[in-house]
Amino acid sequence: MVALNLKTWKVLPSTSPYLSSCARFGMVRMEDDPLVAIIGGGISGLICAMFLEKRGVRSTVFDTGIHGLGGRMGTRVIDPHPLIFDHAAQFFTVNDSRFAELVNGWMDKGLVREWQGTIGELQNGGHFVPFLPSPPRYIATNGMRFLADSLLSETRVVNVVRPCWISKLEPFNGMWHLSENEKPCGKFDAIVIAHNGKCANRLLMTSGLPLIAKQMKRLELSSIWALLAAFEDPIPFPGSTEVPFEGAFVRGIDSVSWMANNTKKLLASQSGGPHCWTFLSTAAYGKQNKVPQENIPTATATKVKAGMLEGVEAALGLSKGSLPKPFYTRLQLWGAALPTNTPGIPCIFDPLGRAGICGDWLLGSNIEAAVLSGIALANHIADYFQSPGTDPGEFAVGLNHEFQPLEGHDIGQFPEFISYPCKGNPPEA
Repeated sequence: MVALNLKTWKVLPSTSPYLSSCARFGMVRMEDDPLVAIIGGGISGLICAMFLEKRGVRSTVFDTGIHGLGGRMGTRVIDPHPLIFDHAAQFFTVNDSRFAELVNGWMDKGLVREWQGTIGELQNGGHFVPFLPSPPRYIATNGMRFLADSLLSETRVVNVVRPCWISKLEPFNGMWHLSENEKPCGKFDAIVIAHNGKCANRLLMTSGLPLIAKQMKRLELSSIWALLAAFEDPIPFPGSTEVPFEGAFVRGIDSVSWMANNTKKLLASQSGGPHCWTFLSTAAYGKQNKVPQENIPTATATKVKAGMLEGVEAALGLSKGSLPKPFYTRLQLWGAALPTNTPGIPCIFDPLGRAGICGDWLLGSNIEAAVLSGIALANHIADYFQSPGTDPGEFAVGLNHEFQPLEGHDIGQFPEFISYPCKGNPPEA
């Protein structure tokens, strides 16, 4: 038995480790103008599409988002108040020069700015320690989702299809055929999996990509509750009429790991009006109260909301029952929130399956890691397409990498600010 290199029709031995992932493609020459399907419109998938275009490769991004792109770069705006909440990624930092170049471009366009507000650590009982203003942290000017929605505004060969839930990947006649509940969504020369969790595992299960599926299945993810709450007046703080920070990593509270004032962060010029806060749970609290995120039982929602508000009260050092009652709340469970392990590589690619994976979890747990992964996979796929005659095995990457535990805070990796090497709240000093 033999298999064929899909780029050059070179005969491969039946013992090729890549045979099982591409045997159903058959002897079909790839188009000179390849088209890539990117399944997932989070920051990593969007960056992958952008950098594929830079290399002259067309792509289509499929995303399930109803309100917009971005995945965990989520912003919710509630009219007619309006109320605004970043309800997943809260801010980001910059270490890599490639990411810095992108961020500088976003700043020039007014999409991103430095977050000048005070952030720090809030210990149980209301003891707040501010961080130094350096290194800088960045936020999207109008909320994280609007940065994501703006990324592809200047592209010419990137198509976006949403909301769309790709439910099947089928290799046939040298192409990937995608469908949503039996409805055809097009055929593509290569695919990128830019999402994760149980949906990605289910999609890959019958795709004929055992090496890709195996690596995705090894990923472990935390669950985080996000409570959005709007208050008529500023939240009080012992000895002050309002809290002395815009964002805080919370220590010593079981139910809360982070809190941020979106109104101060995103609408700094606004005086008065509603005060919109995002409270994020600990991973441990998310695990203890995990339910299907698509159908949260009322009893669980009531319990989690009360537990998180009590945690906020305790963290701020307020007496029991003295936290003002919010006039608006919304609770969301991020069931596949953040990775707890990683292979520590920029991307994964199976050359004979013509399939790759990008995402923050391959390198870490923050926006920079997601961006670098998207860039790496885009360049890797472009190199693959633009290197005829090369042994495809040379383009295999990450298919057998072992995973290691991932250290960081419950809402992501911020080594510039949070140094303790553990998941969840750190031990008390």
